[in-house]
Amino acid sequence: MDRTLQGYLLKEGHVKRAPLARGIAWGFLGGLSGTMVMDILLMGALLVLKQPALMCFSIVGNTVSRFLAKFGTQIASSVPTGVVAHYVIGPLVGILFGAAVTMIPALREGTLKKITIAAFVYVEILSQPILATTPILLKMKAPATLQWFGGSFVMHLILSIVLGVIVGYGLRPAPLATQRRAQ
Repeated sequence: MDRTLQGYLLKEGHVKRAPLARGIAWGFLGGLSGTMVMDILLMGALLVLKQPALMCFSIVGNTVSRFLAKFGTQIASSVPTGVVAHYVIGPLVGILFGAAVTMIPALREGTLKKITIAAFVYVEILSQPILATTPILLKMKAPATLQWFGGSFVMHLILSIVLGVIVGYGLRPAPLATQRRAQ
């Protein structure tokens, strides 16, 4: 009979649950980091394509401005509005994902690969309604809409990989030796 902590946990099917606050914290860090990596790569890609580096922030700012105008709120449609939108939405997406990982057993017990794939599916699905508002509100033509969704897919893929890796590493169980020292 295995009398180690590991043997007990495996035999009885116990799983040490990561606290919700830890999931939220790692999710925030992953969402913020993923947004930063995504934006840096996006600005670099836009410069390589001889486009303004801040073009995406301008498009997002214009979308936010037109969306809020539908509710009678007027804000400037500009790059700062787009930056604020990115850096509010990105960490919020991460916080929700980190919380979900701590609460869903299949993710909580999952491998880094499984958590990263879940982050990809989560980010891509969650972003679609938000992304769809841009072509609608800005009345984009078909080629611009395809370019918007294609570019957004690649950028959100990058965000989701960073998010999944950070949350996966942050919420991984402590090594058994560390657990024994803590007792």
